[in-house]
Amino acid sequence: MKIEILGTGCAKCKTLEAVVKEAVAKSKKFVQIEKVDDIMKIMEYQVVSTPGLVIDKKVLSTGKVLSVDEVLLLMDKMS
Repeated sequence: MKIEILGTGCAKCKTLEAVVKEAVAKSKKFVQIEKVDDIMKIMEYQVVSTPGLVIDKKVLSTGKVLSVDEVLLLMDKMS
């Protein structure tokens, strides 16, 4: 499983990255986490509001910081 956090470095983007790392630690799954801050790569996902959360190339959330539980639910849904 690969999780990408889309964002240019704003406070919400950094918070989402921390939440994702905590969720991955709780899940005990092998997950690759990548922070994507290149605006051109973000635009490839057609995301206009950051932060964005992408799991296995599918955009699942944009423009908000999710909770650890919300991220865990999305991870379970995608596995």
